[in-house]
Amino acid sequence: MTETSQPLLLRALAGETLARPPVWFMRQAGRSLPEYRELRSRAVDFIAFCHNPEMAAEATLQPMRRFPMDAAIVFADILLLPRALGQDVWFAAGEGPRLGPLPPVERLADEIEASTRRLSAVGETLSRVRAALEPERALIGFAGGPWTVATYMIEGRGSDRSRARAFAYREPELLDRLLDVLVDSTARYLVMQARSGAQALKLFESWAEGLAEDVFERVVIRPHRAIVEKVRAAGVDAPFIGFPRGAGALVETYAAAVPVQAVALDTQAPLALGRRLQARGMPIQGALDNLLLQAGGPGLDARVETLLAAWSGGPYIFNLGHGVTPDTPVEHIDRVVQRVVREAVSV
Repeated sequence: MTETSQPLLLRALAGETLARPPVWFMRQAGRSLPEYRELRSRAVDFIAFCHNPEMAAEATLQPMRRFPMDAAIVFADILLLPRALGQDVWFAAGEGPRLGPLPPVERLADEIEASTRRLSAVGETLSRVRAALEPERALIGFAGGPWTVATYMIEGRGSDRSRARAFAYREPELLDRLLDVLVDSTARYLVMQARSGAQALKLFESWAEGLAEDVFERVVIRPHRAIVEKVRAAGVDAPFIGFPRGAGALVETYAAAVPVQAVALDTQAPLALGRRLQARGMPIQGALDNLLLQAGGPGLDARVETLLAAWSGGPYIFNLGHGVTPDTPVEHIDRVVQRVVREAVSV
């Protein structure tokens, strides 16, 4: 692949400072798009949707047809993995994910190898999308960070994670064994994704906030480092984006300790933090507020300009600090993407 045809995302992840940053949005495929809602109405349920490669590939490609995004991210869900390991998982209409009781960790460990086979539909989705995408547009695979996935497995639903944090203190050895299972199964899952066409891999540690430094080291840094090392040992060299959302000042600790190629920053990240990471050779991604994208108006335009001015002087991927909300107007997304793509910033 020549430099001109190599996706901008991969060039940024390799540390290049580009004439304009590549752009994609977390949750760019989904409920904000009317064509997605129509597609979703034809599926039996959300899990069946994710396991249908034809439908999941279509959902992945929909925003690529509508917006000049530089990368697609496979349509899936982080909770497909605990389901593949044998825990009951379902999505209650209007309420979000629900999980049955946490199975014995030994039973989960017995299902690690089988879990990758049970997720083969995601690999087929990636293969379909890669075949349909232009060569200059990248394809991203992903998995949930082990701590985030563990919080759902322990609590049975989305919450404030207080029970999971208490569990980390009360049952440290049991939690460590659960995280070990998730590290191994996640690494296998990501290797499968890369071999199916994913050119970059992202670890979504969505619930990294509120952790003491020693706990953050134990439940975020150590598992992420192990996942990357296992993926590399399998011969996969796809670049990693790590997203320790809500980690605050510990983001810099994460960037120094985990061998990822880029760090995604959330909404609270100071501009100076991003510049410090770039100065150390670390590409950054983020951190536009997804609620500002929803609100639109002059405030959105001003923040886009601020982020571009602050971070376009180094390796940078334009993105949000969290995912697109379902009620975000399509025209707001288009306005921001067009601004990034069509008006290169001098660097």
